[in-house]
Amino acid sequence: MSRARNPRAEATRLAGAEVRVLEPSPPAVNEPPWFADDPAAVDEPGATVVTPTSAGQRTWDELAATDPEIARYAREHWLGAYKPLPPVPAGYVPSREDFHRVAYAVVSNARKQANGKFGLRYTRGGFGTPFFGDDEQVRVEGANLVVQRGDAAVSEPLTTLARAAEVAGTVADDAQAESDTVPLGDIDRPLDVRADVGAFLGDWFGFAAGVLEELRLTGTAPDDDVSRVQIWPGHFDPAVELGSSDAGRRASYGASPGDGGSDEPYLYVGPWSDSDRSDPYWNAEGFGGASLSYRELLEAGDPRRAALDFFRHGYDLLHRN
Repeated sequence: MSRARNPRAEATRLAGAEVRVLEPSPPAVNEPPWFADDPAAVDEPGATVVTPTSAGQRTWDELAATDPEIARYAREHWLGAYKPLPPVPAGYVPSREDFHRVAYAVVSNARKQANGKFGLRYTRGGFGTPFFGDDEQVRVEGANLVVQRGDAAVSEPLTTLARAAEVAGTVADDAQAESDTVPLGDIDRPLDVRADVGAFLGDWFGFAAGVLEELRLTGTAPDDDVSRVQIWPGHFDPAVELGSSDAGRRASYGASPGDGGSDEPYLYVGPWSDSDRSDPYWNAEGFGGASLSYRELLEAGDPRRAALDFFRHGYDLLHRN
């Protein structure tokens, strides 16, 4: 058995105040269009809520400065008192690719069969679904698959895609294994998933979620068309879409854990339409956008600030006319 989690309730008890957190929390939201909770938003700007962004009156970073226990909690959950980004583990690429297969064929499918949605979110130590159905969640913690239903949760080491799908109550079938998006190969093959790589992915997704929520809630124009932050299982990257498509200003702002063009994670801004790319900011190879490498983030004195500056500069370039 594993411990059932309610991240928002946990944080509320610790902080002794109304809070927002980055992780999905029950109760399940079973109404369109998102079928998911909005983790960081406050009801109105300036509301007295402890939040992972500057949209409220008090941030977790500020609260963490007053209490060592709160600081430890905030650091572990990427809410504030931020820890450094870790180095990329040895043997990262093959293990990352198998975690990607799990996200695509198992975790997202469990949600999709319940409500048609397949977006995922950051969860402590990995990634998972928003709560769905009767307060159900499927998530990955380290190298384990966790299935939570109400107040009960079961955890099992990830071994094969077929077994993981069985535990999650979904199917990774041969038709999916032929997918051009994420080739799954033999679903009975032992997975190369390692706890240190799972923990690294959790840190990357947590870092990205905090930065992208800050961008979404504080860095946009009033008339922007703003999406939610979610992990797209096809590319395995947290992203948010901002800007008007009709005006040629819409773009995806995201954080890839690495892909066929990069062994290591990177940030990116990907405009949806043709625009002026004469500025050297638009430096990406392989797509018409901009990227910031993991090495550059590690070398920055404040990686969170460097990430926000990177995203906001791209946003400003797309909105300057």
